[in-house]
Amino acid sequence: MRRRNFITLLGSAVVWPLAARAQQTAMPVIGYLDSQSPGPFADLVLVAFRQGLKDTGYVEGENVVIEYRWADNQIDRLPGLAAGLVRLRVAVIIAGGPPAALAAKAATSTIPIVFGVGEDPVKIGLVASLARPGGNLTGINFFASELAAKRLELLREMVPAATRVAALVDPAFPLTESFVRDVETAANAMGLQIQIFNAKTNSEINLAFANIARERPAALVVGTGPFFTSRRVQLALLAGRYGVPAIYGSRLYTEAGGLMNYGASLTDAYRHFGVYTGRILKGAKPADLPVVQSTKFELIINAETARMLGLEIPPSVLARADEVIE
Repeated sequence: MRRRNFITLLGSAVVWPLAARAQQTAMPVIGYLDSQSPGPFADLVLVAFRQGLKDTGYVEGENVVIEYRWADNQIDRLPGLAAGLVRLRVAVIIAGGPPAALAAKAATSTIPIVFGVGEDPVKIGLVASLARPGGNLTGINFFASELAAKRLELLREMVPAATRVAALVDPAFPLTESFVRDVETAANAMGLQIQIFNAKTNSEINLAFANIARERPAALVVGTGPFFTSRRVQLALLAGRYGVPAIYGSRLYTEAGGLMNYGASLTDAYRHFGVYTGRILKGAKPADLPVVQSTKFELIINAETARMLGLEIPPSVLARADEVIE
């Protein structure tokens, strides 16, 4: 082999790895910001999120990188985590929940943000309107707080003799105020007495259930928020121990032994997350992408828990169930 050809080949051998590394570095980076902790909830929704990305041509590790930032239910960590993603110059930030979305919005006015919230995003100041968000944010509304009335109605059907119900809420969660307002309005319209119990720590959950057992309401509505989601096993066990029929907002509670849940399908919502993220990576502007309103809701009932509580599931409720866990 001639020396010139050898040098040319050697030069190619050096250049190709450098080019490959440059290609890898040029991959778009998604910043994923969430107030919760990685675990079963994250596993459930991230599968759906990645499927939405795949539907638009992006596969994690192949042509896109995802930097995950979890606040481990410590909302005060979110501003620092959001600022860190901005310093990384990520191409888009995914914000799970109102606290994460608000933290991301405060951290940048230029990086696109796709949020998922359970409250009207116009009301909490994320976007200018649902149809034309404006600015650098768009996303999905799960209707978490607005469904409080529907959950109360389902409980009433499950326990038709109920005249008094309880609601357990996390006072540290930003959407609690609207949740309490909605559930109190619904209870009054249905002629039910309602009592609110607060808990923002593990020990306060135990104390709240001891108080609920003493007050003896006929049923319980459990509020939303990352802290309650992380304590779903504790909540389901205590409801069973004290014999209180309870309804929750996510299937994760029912799978953990809770009686029933009604809420937006998180897998469907997070697939939309992935689709919107992919569209933004391809050049779409958040200002031009309408906020998606969840249209797929699911009612899941744990039949074993119903039997343990001595409840017979009414045919009207059973007929509407998307899934019955035996």
